[in-house]
Amino acid sequence: MRGPGAEGNTPLDPDEADELIPTHIATRDALNAWEQANIAAAAEWLARRRRTEPVLSVAFARELHRRMFDGTWRWAGRFRTTEKNIGVAPQRIAEEVAKVLADAAYWVEHGTYALDEIAARLHHRLVWIHPFPNGNGRHARLFADALLAVHRAAPFTWGSRDPTGQGDARERYLAALRKADAGDLAALVAFARS
Repeated sequence: MRGPGAEGNTPLDPDEADELIPTHIATRDALNAWEQANIAAAAEWLARRRRTEPVLSVAFARELHRRMFDGTWRWAGRFRTTEKNIGVAPQRIAEEVAKVLADAAYWVEHGTYALDEIAARLHHRLVWIHPFPNGNGRHARLFADALLAVHRAAPFTWGSRDPTGQGDARERYLAALRKADAGDLAALVAFARS
């Protein structure tokens, strides 16, 4: 299900790119650093939330993305309206996100899978749906960690490196996603805990 593109990156269309909030950003490295600071603030917000607050809702999914990118992109927290090289058609996003969250709630309630596998399946399906113009992998990773936190489980280590950077961790992450696309979640679970 991975589409063509540079090493798993999803290109923004010109209208989406025009929605960049900071006007001083001139390079990809500067954008990555700015986004990372925005994501760190969202992670702090997430850590302050009560663990009893539900996370398996569309409202939470959107709020998490908004908090991760609200200082970077005007479209933060809004589902994409454009076609991408990956993901479902824009008109199916809300339905598909609701479906995966309902599936995850069922898996948790009925113990269908181990919690780590539930979090990895949730992550994979969110990436596959690709609900936002950008930041979907980072959002899905933090979302999976939020689900683990609600159940008092340790967050994933995601390869012990920043999987958004270049190098071995990113390659292993993308390879694990491709295996999950083919129905084999074991590599993604193993990577998430490595």
